[in-house]
Amino acid sequence: MNNQADTAAPLLAEGLTKDYGDTRALAAVRFEPPAGSSTGLVGTNGAGKTTLLQIAAGLVVPTAGTCHTLGVRAHELGAGELAHLGYVDQAAELLDWLTVEQHVRYVASFQPRWDRALERDLRQRLELTDNKRVGSLSKGMQQRLALLLAVCHRPRLLLLDEPVSALDPLARIEALDLILERVVEDGTTVVISSHGLFDVEKIVDRVLCLDRGKVVADAALDDLKESYAEWVVTARESDLPREFPETFVLVREGEGRRARLAVRAGERDRQEFARRYGADVETKHLDLEHIFPLLVGERRP
Repeated sequence: MNNQADTAAPLLAEGLTKDYGDTRALAAVRFEPPAGSSTGLVGTNGAGKTTLLQIAAGLVVPTAGTCHTLGVRAHELGAGELAHLGYVDQAAELLDWLTVEQHVRYVASFQPRWDRALERDLRQRLELTDNKRVGSLSKGMQQRLALLLAVCHRPRLLLLDEPVSALDPLARIEALDLILERVVEDGTTVVISSHGLFDVEKIVDRVLCLDRGKVVADAALDDLKESYAEWVVTARESDLPREFPETFVLVREGEGRRARLAVRAGERDRQEFARRYGADVETKHLDLEHIFPLLVGERRP
């Protein structure tokens, strides 16, 4: 057993930069998810999410900066650290010629921490048939198998890159519950990248948002929800101005005496705004799907 992997910080990236030719995929990224947390890694296509996860898993070497995974440089991960790491990539690359049973036994043979009881439970829940060849499985079933292989050794760190993108809605719910169970039962640190922000919001307590390789938000999900809101503003006497000078107003819709605003503001800002414009201001909290475009600077309503 590797004591360092047992006790070290799950993941620490500092000044992490990765170039592919003239393209900069990551630019001076710092990321340190708290142990036992679940972080949603979000961003537009090409933001650097997959590159960050690949570096953390030791599959890609950074151009500059450092990434320590389970206490060692990520590209130097050894057997002791890998026994505490689970990883699912976008493609769910598996050995097509093996049956499900053969593939599970093959992976389990490398994992001294493999939990057969957990395996049996997940096979039943994920409806994985033993005698089917992996290559004959649908994309969604392959994702289920990849997820099982990533968690049955009860890893300390679980890195997931679009792990449920091919699953139907009911299967997504089951898979996300499975991931959440690992956090609750095992204290696993999870980093999950997904375009399904509605799904991600159900299981994460933190958000790391990348935009063109740079970190634009690294915060608790609850803090983001407290910071961003929609205001429905109704002036009591005269028309509202066409533009508001307040920097916390990010999006404006409407005209005349009524407007709908997306804001990054607190309760004191709301009270002062209502007083200044002689208006009633109704606050509606935003979910992650509506906060995301504000984080990356797409000022869409």
